[in-house]
Amino acid sequence: ISRAKTSELVDRTKEHGYNLIVLSAAAQGIGRAAAMAFAKEGAQVTATDINGEKLKELDGIQGIRTKVVDVTKKDQVEALAKEHDHVDVLFNVAGFVHHGTILDCEEDDWDFTMNVNVRSMYLMSKAFLPKMLAKKSGNIINMASVASSIKGVVKRCVYSTSKAAVIGLTKSIAADFIEQGIRCNCVCPGTVDTPSLRGRIQAQPDPEQAYKDFMARQKTGRLCTAEEVAHLCVYLASDESAYVTGTEHIIDGGWRL
Repeated sequence: ISRAKTSELVDRTKEHGYNLIVLSAAAQGIGRAAAMAFAKEGAQVTATDINGEKLKELDGIQGIRTKVVDVTKKDQVEALAKEHDHVDVLFNVAGFVHHGTILDCEEDDWDFTMNVNVRSMYLMSKAFLPKMLAKKSGNIINMASVASSIKGVVKRCVYSTSKAAVIGLTKSIAADFIEQGIRCNCVCPGTVDTPSLRGRIQAQPDPEQAYKDFMARQKTGRLCTAEEVAHLCVYLASDESAYVTGTEHIIDGGWRL
């Protein structure tokens, strides 16, 4: 979408107060890129993360307010919601990638992954949705993945299960509240070049080979950037996508093909 057109839409939504965005996992990667992209378009952004030190790097950017929040904690999520009279866009980004098959996944791994990747979105959506319903207008964007019900990926058992659940949650919210003015979509990236990915590569026994393995599955010959995903999120947050709800938006460079 053209930046000029999006800016015009943001200006129009400001007239109605539709310009407040809350998102999680904003300290780095896709969350950080999205927070900066939203702010650049003129939105007022509440950027949250559990990593307070990294989150501080967003302080001073016009339009962004930072807040340390653990979105897996119900009390912290509810306290965050109480700070906002309304919210126009909720972007649930927080996630964790477990490496391994079902045989490598212990109960603690399963519980932790589902708690971060699914329960956090349940808590955030449940806390902020009533504020959207009160205005009969709202927009929820959830971070899913191509590794989900879209594509089977080796050694991503619990991660893929959790992201398939995110897609189901997205469609459920969209179906339940479409007549009350609520939209809900999810973003499904392939392999994105983020600090999280780099950290997981370095954690492998042979980081060089691990990087080569990631690159070998990139049909475009490169990794996706966090900024490219952020551009898609700006579209989903804007009125340009007003007729879009309950859908998975794949950005994977053709990996699923």
